[in-house]
Amino acid sequence: MSDAADAPAAVYEAIREEAGRVLIGNEDVIEGITISLLTRGHVLLEGVPGVAKTTIANLVARSTGLEFTRLQMTPDLLPADITGSHVYRENTGTFELNKGPVFANLVVADEINRATPKTQSALLEAMQERSVTIEGQTLSLPDPFIVIATQNPIEMEGVFELPEAQRDRFQFKLRVDLPDRDDERELFDRFDEDPDLGPEHVERVVDDEQLRAAREAVTGIHVSDGVREYVLDIVARTREDADIEYGASPRATLAFLNGGKARAAIHGRDYVIPDDVKALAEPILVHRLLLSTEAEIGEESVEDVVDRILGAVEPPTGTAPSAQATE
Repeated sequence: MSDAADAPAAVYEAIREEAGRVLIGNEDVIEGITISLLTRGHVLLEGVPGVAKTTIANLVARSTGLEFTRLQMTPDLLPADITGSHVYRENTGTFELNKGPVFANLVVADEINRATPKTQSALLEAMQERSVTIEGQTLSLPDPFIVIATQNPIEMEGVFELPEAQRDRFQFKLRVDLPDRDDERELFDRFDEDPDLGPEHVERVVDDEQLRAAREAVTGIHVSDGVREYVLDIVARTREDADIEYGASPRATLAFLNGGKARAAIHGRDYVIPDDVKALAEPILVHRLLLSTEAEIGEESVEDVVDRILGAVEPPTGTAPSAQATE
């Protein structure tokens, strides 16, 4: 790969290493967020309380120098609390636009399923159009712009299920797991040595130009016809499987395309391989697929169905571009 094409790998390594000063484990989550950052995607983080979901988002923001805001989603939160509103200034006799916290590069919607569907929908336009409309005035959001929402999978009271339209707008759903014993021992020792360790200890290691170059390099990654057909086969299976009521949308297909390119690039390749597709299948599909009633009664999980589909679809061979094609 050329120096320009090396940019995604360099950005990922810098973010991973700097975040690792605080974060222990969950490197796959850092990888997923980096891929979304390079491909203009959004991420849904799921995990029990205390596994550092918000901290992870803050670490990525600080290591990249992105403006970071955090929204604590609650049932009484209103759409205007997210997007902003016009405020009357008595001293001037005029209305002044007061932009909401969505006007940032990286927006964390903490415990998104605690907000009402009406308030959750306030993020829809922002996530898809990268703009918001406030009292008839449409305003562009900063670039880059990424929403990282968190949710707790074990709470059932006082929460609202995300509408299908909103779930589909998240490029990935990433699970933040509890640490294993070795990682938790390292966490124990590290915070015993420095009790105040946190995101504020992380420095910016990626500048705007590096991030821009990395995003541009991702668009040039080669995707062979075989890999394209492989993705289409997987998506088609989700729409035909008897255990799935509603399969993946075309937005999922594009998530495979863009995410596969970015994953290849951050791992130092200028072409996508089937393993890139396989690695992204669960994060792309688990929040998009709606199981049939029979599958739910049979206690089959979405993860089980995704694994079965991957096992049934034959991956292609010869996915690297030929020398003639790259000349």
